[in-house]
Amino acid sequence: MHGANLGTLLRTCDAVGACLAVPRLPWVPEALARGNTLRRPACVHWTSRDACQWLRDQRSAGSRVIGVELAEEAIRLGDLPAARQRTIAVLGNERTGIPAGVVDLLDVAVEIPMVGSGASLNVAVAGSLVLYRLAGLI
Repeated sequence: MHGANLGTLLRTCDAVGACLAVPRLPWVPEALARGNTLRRPACVHWTSRDACQWLRDQRSAGSRVIGVELAEEAIRLGDLPAARQRTIAVLGNERTGIPAGVVDLLDVAVEIPMVGSGASLNVAVAGSLVLYRLAGLI
């Protein structure tokens, strides 16, 4: 994920009262610092490098896990209800999507309808739309 996308997602999380969860990869802390234009400390949770295990742990603790992914069983963004429990939104790579092992851990896949010729949105844009929907703001 490009550093500018992390900054955008961090600002969106702040706007809707959510936290950003990111793996502690070598480039992530600098990207967050560079992209963080908030005037107060942002809510960031550091995950392990093993996304599958982290998501399994979160599900075991009662979190709902949704993924933004083109999948046969995906629901449209407009049909996604606002979150009523702790919910984790998983975003994949703009070209390759969410890895298969992570898709297996989703409670629901959400697709963002596209009218144009593109197959996907920028990850920060897609994440922002889903976060606002989960927050019940759109």
